[in-house]
Amino acid sequence: MGFFQSIKNKLGIGGVSVELRVPMQISKDSDAVDGVIVLTTKSEQEIVSSSVKLYEDFETGRGDEKKKKTFELGTVKLTESFVIRPGETKEIAFRLPFSILKSDNDELKEKGGALGAIGKLGAFASNEKSSYFIEAEVDVKSAALDPSAKKEVKII
Repeated sequence: MGFFQSIKNKLGIGGVSVELRVPMQISKDSDAVDGVIVLTTKSEQEIVSSSVKLYEDFETGRGDEKKKKTFELGTVKLTESFVIRPGETKEIAFRLPFSILKSDNDELKEKGGALGAIGKLGAFASNEKSSYFIEAEVDVKSAALDPSAKKEVKII
């Protein structure tokens, strides 16, 4: 392997490409989501492991009062190690267990009636917004910057 090829590998240039195949919508009553990580490469690479996580970006407030928190809802580590060659496509199936977190306003909304109305009003007043993402990261032995893919999903 030449000098330039090893530099390209370290920077992830021409290395492993990651595609994430997951459903666009997930039921809030579900406790896991199934998906596939699809890997391709332009040069031979050794895959050490991969991981998948589901997280929530939770925002409250408006303008200068806006606050953002990130919560990890589930993670799975896939420890299968293998070599992928140029032109080869490798698919790694996974099952990601997770549990949804609920704000105080969400819990009130679920109660219905007067308490549900208070929960809806509280969520509106504090401008609560949640965005959910699934991210896959692949640990490539020769890369300093590991490739990853991220997709937004809806929790319904």
